Amino acid sequence: MSDTASILEVQGLQSGYGRSQVLFGIDLACPATGAVAILGRNGAGKTTLLKTLIGEIVSMSGVINFAGIEAQREDTEKRVRRGMGYVPQEQAVFTTLSVRENLTLGAISQKDKSGIEMVLDFFPKLAERLEQQAGTLSGGERKMLAIGRALLGSPKLLLLDEPTEGVWVGVIEEIAERLELLSKEISMIIVEQHVALALRVADYAYVMDRGKIALEGPSDNVGNDPLLMRYLAP
Repeated sequence: MSDTASILEVQGLQSGYGRSQVLFGIDLACPATGAVAILGRNGAGKTTLLKTLIGEIVSMSGVINFAGIEAQREDTEKRVRRGMGYVPQEQAVFTTLSVRENLTLGAISQKDKSGIEMVLDFFPKLAERLEQQAGTLSGGERKMLAIGRALLGSPKLLLLDEPTEGVWVGVIEEIAERLELLSKEISMIIVEQHVALALRVADYAYVMDRGKIALEGPSDNVGNDPLLMRYLAP
């Protein structure tokens, strides 16, 4: 995807764990507002991609241009300060702390706490659970809390790894609606197993296979491409 208003441009990204290479020459871009979906079977390299973008994994080579500055040599903290947020697949909340305490920590860099009220308006279920320990929340409520905490950092780009995994089907739609609203305000990259949901929320999609981009295009085109199922099959 070529976009002069891109907030993120990735070129030739190679990454992995130690000597085990996982990503092989990834090229992608994200607009300043809107969502991009990353699809692919388990083991395709989707989570490795997000961890490399946020700086948890140091890239082997390639360019990560975020908000006009090359970020591949920056640490995670600096990328976050410059506006990159990340909601990992697991361990995204402090389970022994209350909902209120989780949100307060998320807003620690804010001069006032108005952002917390905005999160509670965005996710009303959290307002009903403020004093409840995060570890006792339902899967969907934990995901809402994790996203809410990330939003308190005022991200320009939000990386979401499986935002509906482990979520009851009745809550998935609620999360999808919130993500659609968010995509009108900020940029997002969504790794998601629910393909229909991801293609609905995102304007553009990349399909990964064995650490490479195997298919890409506008979400409608990718959703109708007969090759899609080949790259999603176990």
